[in-house]
Amino acid sequence: MRKIGILTGGGDAPGLNAVIRAAVLTAQRQYGCEVVGIRSGFDGLLKPNGLVELSPAVVEDIHDKGGTILGAANRGNPFARMVMRDGEEVVEDASQEVVARIAELGLEALIVAGGDGTLAIARDLAQMGVRVVGVPKTIDNDVGGTEMTFGFDTALNIAVEAIDRLHTTAESHQRVMLLEVMGRDAGFIGLHAGLSAGADIILIPEIPFSYQLIADEIRSRLERGYPEGLVVVSEGARPLDGEQVFSRAADGLALPRLGGIAQQAAAWLEQECRVETRTTVLGHIQRGGTPTAFDRWLATRYGAAAVRLAASGSFGRMVSYQGGRITDVPLEEALAHPKRVDLQGDAVQTARDIGICLGD
Repeated sequence: MRKIGILTGGGDAPGLNAVIRAAVLTAQRQYGCEVVGIRSGFDGLLKPNGLVELSPAVVEDIHDKGGTILGAANRGNPFARMVMRDGEEVVEDASQEVVARIAELGLEALIVAGGDGTLAIARDLAQMGVRVVGVPKTIDNDVGGTEMTFGFDTALNIAVEAIDRLHTTAESHQRVMLLEVMGRDAGFIGLHAGLSAGADIILIPEIPFSYQLIADEIRSRLERGYPEGLVVVSEGARPLDGEQVFSRAADGLALPRLGGIAQQAAAWLEQECRVETRTTVLGHIQRGGTPTAFDRWLATRYGAAAVRLAASGSFGRMVSYQGGRITDVPLEEALAHPKRVDLQGDAVQTARDIGICLGD
């Protein structure tokens, strides 16, 4: 290889810079290969000043920084790109332009770090002949084909710390505290954080919950002499026979923005149980800041492995963490079955065993 590109798409996640650093150092030191950074996801291939040369000197000390030095774009889908035509915004398919630009730049491989949306774009470009290698990134840990995505451990630790802090104020004021964490369709953050930090109730997208049951749980705690309670709510949780709660509707290019289910649950509990409630929404605090040692370790291994995969000519594949080893799987296979909390798994069983209410 003489020249490869790397981009980071979708939402930011702790560990992205560690991927970039490891990919650049591996490419240049092991293969003598030039690395081009593409800014703002796939958009950088179509915009002026969208490229940056990445040298070992540029990336040497970025592994401990959150975010991504290349920037990311939640709406950077070349197959549905918003452009101005005659003063109006229209959505166009710019994928052929992206393919042509990659060829024009002489990129012999494109490393794409992203979640299921970004990796789906990478898969589709691979089907058009682009030499793509995927790197799974998401704090939700919901990409198939891998046991772990980087970003998840950092988000989890932030959520656990928040629950620990809420616990002390809940005891002091005898309140029911609700913490809303990220998790659109997968409740890994909510389940793992709630289980680790001793939550009383955990609500996740995979288990529709009964408002009456969670009210009964709080009333039971009150009768047993526990005037406080801790409820962890994934933003994608929904009540039985109800829908997910959104703070903003979809706009044709982006998914609707989740938010508000914890506030609704808090209002219900306050009215039904006659207790004082408070709601905290962690939001993007889970995405930001310094990545944990585990996320740096995993992201660094992913970045180096992605370059090795490209050097071997194994394209259309995604690096993967399985049984403590870094391996790889076809992008098609990884995206075929999004990962969700296993309702028969030991994490859910453990939560039930120790008396945590899951709303069902």
